[in-house]
Amino acid sequence: MANDYDELTVQYEEDGQVLVEQLDKQVLNKGLWTTVLFLYRELDKKTGEFGAPKAGFRRYQKVGGVFKKRDAINLSEKTTPQVMEKLTEWFKL
Repeated sequence: MANDYDELTVQYEEDGQVLVEQLDKQVLNKGLWTTVLFLYRELDKKTGEFGAPKAGFRRYQKVGGVFKKRDAINLSEKTTPQVMEKLTEWFKL
């Protein structure tokens, strides 16, 4: 369990093998409720190769000094352009 923003990660290992590799992260807001945007890729167990990068939002709640994951939204190569297009439209970026 993480108790500091720097310790929050989506990296996941099982039996010493990385199954989810974190490539980058951006803490979007800090506080008792924290939102982090992660860039990561997942290992394809069949091929042994990592797939295309994905992005995901994670919401954490700090309880008793420890961050607990409360929600997750994952974006793929297919959905990311749709989200970017809509945000650009809404905010006239």
